[in-house]
Order: sequence, then structure tokens, then C-alpha cells
Amino acid sequence: MFPKRQTELFCEWLENFLDYERLPNKDGFSLKTMNFLVQRFQNPQKSFKSIHVAGSKGKGSVSSMIASILETADHKTGLYISPHLLDFSERITQAGIPFTEEIYGKAGDIVVPLVDSIIPATIPGQILPSWFELVTLFAFITFKEAGLPWAVIETGLGGRLDATNVINPEACVITPIELEHTEYLGDTLTKIATEKAGIFKKGVPVFISNQTGEAMKVLLEHASNLDSPVFRMDHLVKHLSAQTTKSGLDVSIEFNNIAGGAIFARPISTRLALSGLIQAENAALASYTIKYLFPEISESCIELGLSRAWIAGRFEIIKENPFIILDGAHTVKSIGLSLETFKSLSKGDAHLLFACAADKNVDSIASLFTEGFNRITITRPGEKKASDYVHAVKAFSYLHDKSKLVCNENYVEAITNAITVAQEEGVPLLITGSFYLVAEAKKILSLMNLDQKN
Repeated sequence: MFPKRQTELFCEWLENFLDYERLPNKDGFSLKTMNFLVQRFQNPQKSFKSIHVAGSKGKGSVSSMIASILETADHKTGLYISPHLLDFSERITQAGIPFTEEIYGKAGDIVVPLVDSIIPATIPGQILPSWFELVTLFAFITFKEAGLPWAVIETGLGGRLDATNVINPEACVITPIELEHTEYLGDTLTKIATEKAGIFKKGVPVFISNQTGEAMKVLLEHASNLDSPVFRMDHLVKHLSAQTTKSGLDVSIEFNNIAGGAIFARPISTRLALSGLIQAENAALASYTIKYLFPEISESCIELGLSRAWIAGRFEIIKENPFIILDGAHTVKSIGLSLETFKSLSKGDAHLLFACAADKNVDSIASLFTEGFNRITITRPGEKKASDYVHAVKAFSYLHDKSKLVCNENYVEAITNAITVAQEEGVPLLITGSFYLVAEAKKILSLMNLDQKN
């Protein structure tokens, strides 16, 4: 029997703490405990320069792109993203590459005893650390122990009260904002954008993707109040084109050069390993952020960094002929964009495997699949994430011919059967709605020897 890896030992220890990725947080969020933790650990987040990324969708991809470009330009860069699909180490890497067990072990040896020795009465409000707060702390210490000068930090939930919001970044990056996690962030785009804008710091430049007018107004107001220069992709991208291929996404991005902004000598043109048309916009946002912060980084280096960026579960083509595609898209707009890309690759009828968390707008999402799918399997996204399976079934049953629907609350059976039937009938299969569903599907695909990466 192999000895347990350092991250496995750390994860076992983490099980002693509340995990709000699995359970609802009925008490709300606060930065008091996180501030207490980083002070106790002598502020490891100050050992590196950082870029902070928030938004409703695309923030993991943008974070990965930024980190990959920096790494390509010889700026050693940590990357902190969530959730992980198969292995905990996916969350905390050097630009997507896991650290050695020695580095993870050093970080764990620092975190565990100093947390275990905390006297609860000394914590402000006596609120014990959560699972995500400790993982965030572990990431900061891992980057410090690895001696990295830079890190790209993705928010977990929202921004203002997110555990990551104890950093003082060199730049703040905002990806598209949608209605999400409304029980925590608010039930309007204005409220949600306010939470996302909570990562802004005085005078720190802000880079904003295309937004609805309501969200953009909030972001601009917050940036103005903090005297932060703002760079909007809807003003700065002169031309953007994207062509989906079986091996990735060919993108071309031309920027407007404006006074005080990033200056590009020529358009950016590269092939992304990340598929999905939204990735072209993500690439533009990442490219502009880097060029502004590092004018000396060449267009060629940016292109190479973008082409190397990879993150599992973002329109991941697992198999061809017929296609099996995994996409953790979980908002109305992101699933809509995923469908647009899927249909550009797959002609004719296809199969769908869908599950989502309880807080998603499943009624609106169900309406996106009214065409092009002759078999739709509805299930739960696994054990880790709360879901409303009954509501999902009702939403799809209301809009779709029931003869097309296969409803199975047992997600292992549902995933296995959906894959088997699609392979037997020779039709493409799209698996989407939740990163947790995608994670479970990847495990099963590997066991079935259908994962091209295994």
C-alpha cells in the first residue's frame, strides 16, 4: 500500500472544519476570522505580489491564462482556483503545475499545529475557521514556501467578504457578472456587482470584461470612489474573432491603444487549448491585464502563455467520434455560450447529461435545451453539493417531451448510463450544469477507459 500524499493528509485534517462548498452558511460571511489567521501566520499573503480575479463565470480560466503568461515570461507564479475536480492539488499550483510533495508538506506542517493550538476565545466573534479559509491560508503559505514572487488569486464566493480578500493586489480583474448565489450575494445584479467590487483597493487598476449596464455602473462607481484606473474590454477590444476546432480555439484579438493604457505592437493571435467561444473574451481580458502591468512582455510571449493555459472541466473535449464534452458551466449565460460552441462542433441530435446545485436558475437553464437533444438525463451533481433534484426534474418536464427525459437521482447510475447509451448510439454527449457533476463524470469516464488523458 502506498503512503498517503501530503495533500491527502492535509485534506483529512480539513474534514474537521465546516465546508461551505458542501453546506449552506446560515450565519453569513465575515473577514474577521481570516484576518485573524493571516496575522497569526505573519501575513504570508504579503510575501508575493498578486492579481485578484472575481466574477460569476470565467474567473478560473482568466486566472489560469494570466498565471500561464506570467510563467512563460519567467515570472514564477502561484495559481489559486476552485473547485478542484479530481485532486485537491488542482486548487494550489504553480501556473497549473502541482508543487512537489515536499512543498505541500512544508505548508501543512506550518498550518496544522498553529491552527490546532488556537484558543477559540481569542478569535474575533469566536468563529472557528472554515474549510475554505484554511485552504486559502494553506495556499498563501504554499506560495511563500515555494518562494514565488507572484500569485493569481481567484475568489471563491463573491468578493467583499471572500476569504481571499485579505490580499493587496497589483490589479483587480472582473469577469462577467450574472445572478448567482443570490442567498448570499443578493437578488439583483446591482447587489452582486457590489459584492464583486468589494475586492477593489485604493488606486489599484481594475480590468473589466464586457458587462450588462447595471453591473458595469456599479463597478465604475466603486472604482471611481477608490481613484482606481479602469480598463473596460468593451472599449478596448477593437476586433475579436474566434474559430472552434477539434484541437482548441483559434483566436485573434486587436486592441485599441489609448493614452495611459496597455500598448500592443500588433494583434494577439494564438490557438487556445481551452475550448469554448467565451475563452476568446477571457483571453482578451488576460492579455490586456498582463500587457498593462508588464509592458515589456512581448506579444509572442503572451500568445505562447495563452496557448499553454489549461484548466480541467471548461468545455473539455474528452473524446471524439462521437464527442464527449464536459463543461462546468452553471449560469444561464455560460451554459448558453457552451451550447453555442457545442453546436458548432456537433451537427444533428445529441444527448445531454445535466445536474445543478440548488441555488441555480434551473427554470431558465432548462429552456436553453429545447432544441438539438433527443435524450436528456437529469440527476444530482454528486454528494458534495446541495441540489434540488425534484425542482430540476419539474423544470425540464415542463418544457420537454417526457419521452426524451431520463430522470435518475443516483448520479453514478445516471452518468454511467448516459455515457453508455451515447457511445452505443454513436451520438455526441454534453455533460454540464455543475463542476461537481463534471468531477464525478471524469472519475467514471476514467474507470470506463474513455478519458483520453488516462
